[in-house]
Amino acid sequence: MRNTLRTVLVGSVAAGTLLACGTAQATPAGPGVTGRVISRTTVGDTDYIVREISVPPGQSTGWHYHDGPLYGLVRQGALTHYDASCAQDGEYRTGGIVREPAGAGHVHIGVNEGDRTLVLDVLYVLPHGAPLSEDAPNPGCPFQ
Repeated sequence: MRNTLRTVLVGSVAAGTLLACGTAQATPAGPGVTGRVISRTTVGDTDYIVREISVPPGQSTGWHYHDGPLYGLVRQGALTHYDASCAQDGEYRTGGIVREPAGAGHVHIGVNEGDRTLVLDVLYVLPHGAPLSEDAPNPGCPFQ
């Protein structure tokens, strides 16, 4: 009886929280996606961060944007890039250069549609203290 009461109470609190707050809209990176900061420096009000990102086959970065421009080199695999209109706006293979503009008007997702791990070397040029990326909801595309 005590476990039943606890289960009902916890379920009620969880349901109330979801109804009051709504569900999270951001789309997280897929399982196994990792990032490792290689270097970080600040000059004036700008942070320069170099990061290695690995995306397993079939996974994605999740929908997001950046507060500053991003420049990347595909070291291994292939990156398929989609914009908020659900259109593929780039496919980058080993040796390819990726450029992403800054701002909430440039929501995008990177997907590894290949059969080997995608490895990117990325330079973030961000306002000092800004996060590497800002989560964004799926704009209605049939993939995540």
